Amino acid sequence: MKKLSILISFLFLFLLTGVKAQLPQTLTFAKTPEEVGFSSERLQRLDTHFQEIIDKGIAPNIVTFIAKKGKIVHYKAFGYNNLESKTALKKDDIFRIASQSKLITTVGLLMLFEQGKFFLDEPISKYIPAFKNPKILVSFDEKDHSKYITRPAKSEITIRQLLSHSAGIPYEHALQDLPEFKVPFFCSTEKDLLKDVVDKIAARPLVADPGTQFVYGLNTDVLGRLIEVLSGMSFDEYLRKKVLDPLGMNDTYFYLPDAKASRLVELYSKGNVNDKLSVHENESYRKYAISGAKSYFSGGAGLLSTIEDYAKMCQFILNKGEFNGKRLLSRSTVEIMGRNQIGESFVWDRQDKFGLGLQIITPESHYGDNATAGSLTWGGMYCSEYTIDPKEETIMLVFTNVHPYAHYSEIVRKFRILVYQAMF
Repeated sequence: MKKLSILISFLFLFLLTGVKAQLPQTLTFAKTPEEVGFSSERLQRLDTHFQEIIDKGIAPNIVTFIAKKGKIVHYKAFGYNNLESKTALKKDDIFRIASQSKLITTVGLLMLFEQGKFFLDEPISKYIPAFKNPKILVSFDEKDHSKYITRPAKSEITIRQLLSHSAGIPYEHALQDLPEFKVPFFCSTEKDLLKDVVDKIAARPLVADPGTQFVYGLNTDVLGRLIEVLSGMSFDEYLRKKVLDPLGMNDTYFYLPDAKASRLVELYSKGNVNDKLSVHENESYRKYAISGAKSYFSGGAGLLSTIEDYAKMCQFILNKGEFNGKRLLSRSTVEIMGRNQIGESFVWDRQDKFGLGLQIITPESHYGDNATAGSLTWGGMYCSEYTIDPKEETIMLVFTNVHPYAHYSEIVRKFRILVYQAMF
């Protein structure tokens, strides 16, 4: 009887540790792709496709990362860090990830939610008073933007609406040329401060009543300021101490240390399919990470990262809030992130939904192609994107840095199709 009791205790302990082991805490290479359900032969289609894109001058560089159950099956670099110098791209080169910053900011904020610092449906004005009594833009004079008409919004903006881009706050605003409403879009080399920028965002009239439409915009920049208010820390310090360092994301920054500046890829443009790749004409977009005041921390679009660093964030979401031996969010909170938060609205024309900080691919998706319904995704304007597929236990990421880019889908959507066709 005693032996049976010991055996039962051993089995119970084994089951507990076994469940733990199913959540990979590091990303390691699979012995072979076949080990985790990928075809080596079919994965070569990725190499063929992307090398052809480089050879044809369609993209300057591409880096890919695919892992299933924490096992890496494809992690390769194609092309050049810099076309002019013909510097070969390395897998650990650093990219501007733009709107992929939103997921990192969302995780940081939801950690404070779990500490009881706020409710999702509280008005943001409770914490940032400048948002009290929002107004809706009704009309404006095309020739003189200082002449415009507003009406009171039907409700206050809630934190949930900011997280799901349903607050009525856009990026492109009809009145953004007015000094009182002018704010940085994605980054800044000027002496801008987050508090001042967010107060200007609050002063702008909304373009839709809160909660009525999906309006993609500067919502997550506001949430970065909310993190400062709730935590008592600067936003960049908070992300470093509470999110990036614990997850081992040691190459993710708002502004690069001098020792890592050479790893930043050059930024190019290719607005039309017949254009040649050219160095981006906007010096702020190109150089904000390594020059200027380095004082503005955009939670919506300001971060830089390597593909492997960002893969850790994706695996963290796939693991339901845990990675690197650190649990930052509970399983239940990560599940809320993946639920539809925008009601009957859709993400643009994609027929997809939006959760908290990321897009949810639906069965009717016009964008997700053969991705599993319920997969989570988002990308950045410089052409980078991730997909997290809970059913397949797979993360897939592809990065380049071109803006504007006539071949965005040729990179991000074909990548996803090629990943799924290699599964068995």
